[in-house]
Amino acid sequence: MKKLLALVFALVMLFSVTAIAEPITLQIGFENSMSEPIGQALAKWQELVAAQGDGSLVIELFPDSQLGNKTDLIDQMLLGEPVMTLADGAFFADYGVPDMGIVFGPFLFENWDQCWTLIESDWWNEQCAQLEALGLKMVAANWAYGARHTLTTKQVKTPADLAGLQIRVPTNQIQTKGFEYLGATPVGMSLGDVYTALQQGTIDGGENPLSTLYGRKHHEVAKFLCLDGHVLNFTNWVCSADWFNSLSAEHQELLLSTGKEAGVYNNTLQSEADAYYMDLMVKEGVTVYQPTAEDIKAFQDAALGFYSDKDVTANWTPGLYDTVKAAMGAN
Repeated sequence: MKKLLALVFALVMLFSVTAIAEPITLQIGFENSMSEPIGQALAKWQELVAAQGDGSLVIELFPDSQLGNKTDLIDQMLLGEPVMTLADGAFFADYGVPDMGIVFGPFLFENWDQCWTLIESDWWNEQCAQLEALGLKMVAANWAYGARHTLTTKQVKTPADLAGLQIRVPTNQIQTKGFEYLGATPVGMSLGDVYTALQQGTIDGGENPLSTLYGRKHHEVAKFLCLDGHVLNFTNWVCSADWFNSLSAEHQELLLSTGKEAGVYNNTLQSEADAYYMDLMVKEGVTVYQPTAEDIKAFQDAALGFYSDKDVTANWTPGLYDTVKAAMGAN
């Protein structure tokens, strides 16, 4: 009898310890601040996981690169650590899935709906499978980061106006080549150096979403904004594939479903932020040009050469441009 009671007591203690076990914690590190749409949407994701889960999975947020830069975080993921960060097609191309780089090509998308159609396609799922084989799990992809526009010291309305202008771009081949085909002279440069370069006349312009252009105060030294939307920049949240696959099916579904729901919330915030920053820039003396349909057609035509450039497409699957266009539902 005593042995039986001891066994029962041991089982009770075991279940008690299990019941009060520490929750699984996912740390999300990112370079944005909590006040930006991305930060606010991550707070929403955190709330959704708490509200829809049972408390056994929680999200902790680390803005302003508190956990390190993207490379640091990716290294941690490959060790199986429970961390997550955001990355985009240009990064994934460099990481080892070259076809994903096409999503950063100039004037590939005509509207955001094409982006969201693409990420639901078989083609996108195939790319994510390749990424997972390299150790990274795509958790959420439907997060708009912003349409990238061109801000210059001289007015730009068409590709012809870009001729001879030195435009700062991030230091990757896709965006460098993209602006070459649009007629500009691209200059790879750290984002932190752009304000001074514009001020000193070292460059004639730059490109980024409105929130970045305004947040970095580039509009103080470059007063002409062309709303060309040359890249519709959506971003993606990735974590360790090994860590994700170690989760229960319930936890996996919780992360995937709430990540998508938070992405929709983010996209609403991004749209509102664009209108807000546009208003501020106009009030602070920026001349804004909305290209006509003819202007956009001229940009699209200029960009076409990019998709057949051998330097760009050397590592792409043959016929990639047509495959992606079909996958996004474009004519």
